[in-house]
Amino acid sequence: MNETKYYLAVDIGASSGRHILAHMEDGRMVLEEVHRFWNGSDKAEVNGKTHRVWDTDRLLREIIAGMKSCAAMGKIPVSMGIDTWGVDYVLLGADGKRLGNCYAYRDDRTQGMEDEVYRRVPAEELYRRTGIQFAIYNTIFQLAAQESEEPELLAQAEFLLMMPDYFHYMLTGVRRQEYTNASTSQLLDVRTGDWDRELIGRLGFPQKLFGPLSMPGTTVGELLPEIAEEVGFCCRVALPATHDTGSAVMSVPSEAEDTLYISSGTWSLMGCELQEANSSEAARQANFTNEGGYRKRYRFLKNIMGLWMIQSVKKELEEGYPFEGRTGDEDFSFGNLCDRASRESIASLVAANDQRFLAPVSMIEEVKAACAEQGMQVPQSPWELARVIYRSLAVCYREAAEEIEALTGKHFDAVNIVGGGSNAVWLNQLTAAETGRTVLAGPGEATAIGNLGAQMIADGVFADLTDFRRTVYRSFGVKEYR
Repeated sequence: MNETKYYLAVDIGASSGRHILAHMEDGRMVLEEVHRFWNGSDKAEVNGKTHRVWDTDRLLREIIAGMKSCAAMGKIPVSMGIDTWGVDYVLLGADGKRLGNCYAYRDDRTQGMEDEVYRRVPAEELYRRTGIQFAIYNTIFQLAAQESEEPELLAQAEFLLMMPDYFHYMLTGVRRQEYTNASTSQLLDVRTGDWDRELIGRLGFPQKLFGPLSMPGTTVGELLPEIAEEVGFCCRVALPATHDTGSAVMSVPSEAEDTLYISSGTWSLMGCELQEANSSEAARQANFTNEGGYRKRYRFLKNIMGLWMIQSVKKELEEGYPFEGRTGDEDFSFGNLCDRASRESIASLVAANDQRFLAPVSMIEEVKAACAEQGMQVPQSPWELARVIYRSLAVCYREAAEEIEALTGKHFDAVNIVGGGSNAVWLNQLTAAETGRTVLAGPGEATAIGNLGAQMIADGVFADLTDFRRTVYRSFGVKEYR
């Protein structure tokens, strides 16, 4: 009898992280969560100013803690890989140690940096070259801010690693820059899928920071001896699609050539897969992006503010935000917020993708203000707030679906929703009603499943992406909403 082979996905989002083990059983993937932890940005004082930063040391400790849990269970993975969000990075010095802070993408240091970048490379040209939408937190603008505020660190740096690349390096001592996450930097040539060296030169960024790119499925290396000793085992570290959306899209359980998806989590990423990028002026005007995907498929999508809004409201409510009739024993779980929202009648809507909701001091007050400015009813209860947000998201989904069809010439009868948001029953019903399309919801752990899929394809468990997606459907299925 063959010994069970386990694979470990470490999936770190902007609000939480999880370790998921997978193995095959009767032709199906079986998942087991072994560790979960909170995540969020911290505050740090830099040159007299408060910034949002990531505590990379704490995150590394959590990664190691989850690996120890595997050892304690006696379930040793043959390989493991880490995925995170995109755009954020770590600078390394000549000694291989981190230089300065790892800034969080919601930090405001990038405000106004588009003017500096566009002075060197006009916006229209930048989009033609990279195919990446404008977002003020993109790595390109973060590096411009670093050059402006901390030029000495940029001058000292020998290498740049995106977040998951940095953690892989800390586990193995091997520095690799993975393609899908690198594509979010807005520094890749959309035609070649490699660093745009001319662009980097015109921007004045050090060329030495950008090395060869590695594809999902590539082996990074074995655990360092000291890491292996600490966690209780040694295993191979293999690259997934390290950008979490890249992993999530891998697990969309559809064999259809033209599939419309929403990777629904802190962000809602809505789009389709293209074999060739669409970096047209029309796509730029609509603010669509062409992120790198598995096997260099392009993820042509729009970033929508997503469940970040409801996550922020939930956090404020749990911290004691006062509202009329509060008793102190309310249930602010996502499931209850969604269910109670469905029973309210408030008809107000906000432009959910407005930058005002990116990092407000208070999401609750910002939503209220947006309603008031439009002369709409101002939500007063948590359930009214949730209703405004969920309905506004559904409207964004409809508008994005219409834009995708117009820009690609494709037609989509269904929307495949994967990720944590696929569990929001009323939001799925709203999306089906608003878009006029069937909603196929699931799997919920899409990012971890895609992470595991890249490892397992590389190890020969699945023949290819199509084989993997068939297994995802067979293993987890979908729920339909019409």
